[in-house]
Amino acid sequence: MRKDEILKFIKQKKVVPAAEILNAFDGSKATILRDIEKLISEGRVIKSGKARATVYAPAIDLDEYFEREPDERKLKSETYNFDVWDEFENVFSADELRQLATKNEEFCEKIKTLSPALFKKEIERLTIEFSWKSSKIEGNTYTLLDTELLIKENIEAAGKKRQETTMILNHKRALDYIFAEPEYFKPLSTKKIQELHQIVMRDLDVPSDFRLRAVGITGTNYRPLDVRMQIVEEIGKFIEIINKTANPLQKAIITVLMISYIQPFEDGNKRTARILGNALLYAHGYCPLSYRSVDEREYKKAIVLFYEQNDWSYFKRLFTQQFTEALEKYF
Repeated sequence: MRKDEILKFIKQKKVVPAAEILNAFDGSKATILRDIEKLISEGRVIKSGKARATVYAPAIDLDEYFEREPDERKLKSETYNFDVWDEFENVFSADELRQLATKNEEFCEKIKTLSPALFKKEIERLTIEFSWKSSKIEGNTYTLLDTELLIKENIEAAGKKRQETTMILNHKRALDYIFAEPEYFKPLSTKKIQELHQIVMRDLDVPSDFRLRAVGITGTNYRPLDVRMQIVEEIGKFIEIINKTANPLQKAIITVLMISYIQPFEDGNKRTARILGNALLYAHGYCPLSYRSVDEREYKKAIVLFYEQNDWSYFKRLFTQQFTEALEKYF
């Protein structure tokens, strides 16, 4: 197949301008670009640059990449890459967005048929499963059953640390907050991000303002910004981009990755990122994610890959899978 030949060509060249691929293969420009878009959506090729500066490269072999220890991995940049925003051009192809929008329309139609009691029950189910999985990604040892008993009956699991119980309850409070008034999160603002983070970190002794000191991240040599003024500027740029981005899925995936990448707070960044991503989806009529079936290790690898290479391709695969599953499992 021509698509496989294109992939082989890109692997041989390592980094290939779009024009070089078009010249190397027979067929119309539209057809060849469609083949390339399929390779991108399959996570086999990554795209960077804009217009005539667009280039394609083979996706990183994750197994091989993570077999190496952090000190053995060559990072695109060990510090914050101020040009990272350019990487988000067309994360989803037009075809992908159409297909996902069609599936989401089915979700919207299902909601219309639910009674208030059933709708509330589904929101509760999603809240329990998100609170469990998002906390588990952060090392929380509550089981799904523990989480259900805590949220529904206020029964704390025996032998758990206070911080674990608080983490679960804070997830619930944050989701209650975004579900209560979804329109509040469009447009986005610094105040709204900080309010959400404050709920996520309630009673966990973490300042709600942007951090004043450097932070390290376990398992990677990537170092986020350590100057508060730069953090404030990048959050401002983030908000501007999110508010200008039309598609809710694009908004959400940029949010989850960039709040995690900027690390504006001393702690709770990834939790805040996931909940904020859901707030933006729900505010724009899209189904929120529970991440219920995501493997925590794979999620962490996808985030680290973005930290180290600014490569969103693996995270996109996980995100799309979880969005599709949410549409099928809830409501």
